[in-house]
Amino acid sequence: MSQPEKLSINQKKYLRGIAHGLNPMVIIGANGVTESVMAELESTLSHHEILKVKIAAGDRDDRKEIVDYILKETGALLVQSIGKICVIYRQNEETQLPLPKK
Repeated sequence: MSQPEKLSINQKKYLRGIAHGLNPMVIIGANGVTESVMAELESTLSHHEILKVKIAAGDRDDRKEIVDYILKETGALLVQSIGKICVIYRQNEETQLPLPKK
């Protein structure tokens, strides 16, 4: 099973429902996105597929740039971004979280 190009509305709803009960697993602070943060994101995404990230620094534009950078570098898809919290998803080869059909 391969990573979809983009998520449909139903797939986003499904993933938001799963992410609702999650706590942020990665917190990005004042230092921004460092190599160690990216390594942790890669490791956590490989293990969990869906990840809630808290971006504790910067204003709205800075947070958007950070999210865009994370998505580009990890190959993940944005599920939701509200305030300082974003939810990203990257499907594994042997997925434990199958997406609903379109």
